[in-house]
Amino acid sequence: MKNLRWFIIGLVALATVINYVDRTALAIMWPEISEDLGLDTAQYALIVSFFMVGYAIGQSLFGKIFDKIGTRLGFVLAISVWSISIMLHAVARNVFTFSIFRFMLGVSEAGNWPGATKNNAEWFPIKERALAQGIFNAGASLGAVISAPLIAWLYILFGWQSTFVLIGLVGFIWIVPWWILYKAPPESHPWLSEEEREYILTGQKPEEDEETDGSAELLAPGFWDFLVRQRRSWSVILSRFFLDPVWWLFVTWLPLYLAAQFDFDIRQIGLFAWVPYAGAAAGSLFGGWLAKYLFAKHWSVNRTRKFTITLGGVIMFPTLIASAYAAVPLVAVLLIAVILFGFQLSMGNIQTLPSDFYSGKSVGTLAGIGGTAAILGVLITTNVVPVITADSYAPFFILGACLVPLSIGSVWLFGGHIEQVKE
Repeated sequence: MKNLRWFIIGLVALATVINYVDRTALAIMWPEISEDLGLDTAQYALIVSFFMVGYAIGQSLFGKIFDKIGTRLGFVLAISVWSISIMLHAVARNVFTFSIFRFMLGVSEAGNWPGATKNNAEWFPIKERALAQGIFNAGASLGAVISAPLIAWLYILFGWQSTFVLIGLVGFIWIVPWWILYKAPPESHPWLSEEEREYILTGQKPEEDEETDGSAELLAPGFWDFLVRQRRSWSVILSRFFLDPVWWLFVTWLPLYLAAQFDFDIRQIGLFAWVPYAGAAAGSLFGGWLAKYLFAKHWSVNRTRKFTITLGGVIMFPTLIASAYAAVPLVAVLLIAVILFGFQLSMGNIQTLPSDFYSGKSVGTLAGIGGTAAILGVLITTNVVPVITADSYAPFFILGACLVPLSIGSVWLFGGHIEQVKE
């Protein structure tokens, strides 16, 4: 089967579409759910916090699970649990039940990210990993694009309870082609041509350049080694801690921002809320393509990653400042689209850093730790937003702008020369 690796990443991207449809459904339908059940914005923030706590735990938990049971079973476990969790939202009636089901959803949905990072490290040569990560991240953006009109349409037809059940069923359908297609890693997959197998495996070895002799053995550090001994791992941990909240500010609060700032109802939210994520999808694909292009121009891993990550930050920072003063809905969503374009440009390359630094089982572990750090940052900002937006949403955007240089600076300060860490 030719180009099998692209079919594999296509399925992972599709899982990410499902992931984002499931997680954004609550935010999109919240104006109607809150009215039906008598809930308010502060209670919404509490429910989101339970999701984030579960998501933080799930990142590190599933990082180890994927390293233990493998990519094939890891994805089946993650998507099965999160599909059950979103279906259970249909029977939630108060803050307590919503919080429990959101916690379950957070733990299981988190597995998608370390799983994708591990999958890309297994199935792609170094020069294609950023493109593979861009395709995967485009799945997140596409999920967010289609979720607003899709959820609004399903809500109008069936109501919010049935909508949760219907989107949960889709996850179980996904498992069927995944189980058929992903039979084994590339070393032993029976459908993989010998030409593609050799291309993948030989391309996973870093090329020697003038700054490394390529002779030392790769490290396989444990959890505490990442946190204590390995300085470069902090470039992943801190960059995720500071930058991920920018994405989640919009995933969590964009529908509420449109409702509060421009008095949108659920139909208008469905009409406008997809636009920023179209920008994010473009940023994901452009970031991956740009990294591959620079590698073709013989740029090093170090130079390529730092350039693409920094370029995304340069795009995000001024646009976040400008968004604070947007007074027209169309201008606001277009500016947010540019912000999320820059975010995905940076994030797609930040998420390849674990496989740039390490190999084997260490990749999933560090990706999981980075994901947990990211959600700790998100938890903080989620609880800050209701306080700082009491009178205006301008501080919401200023907060995001402040986080960008902290994230990009972490890569430069702690990343050192980006290459495989050696003894």
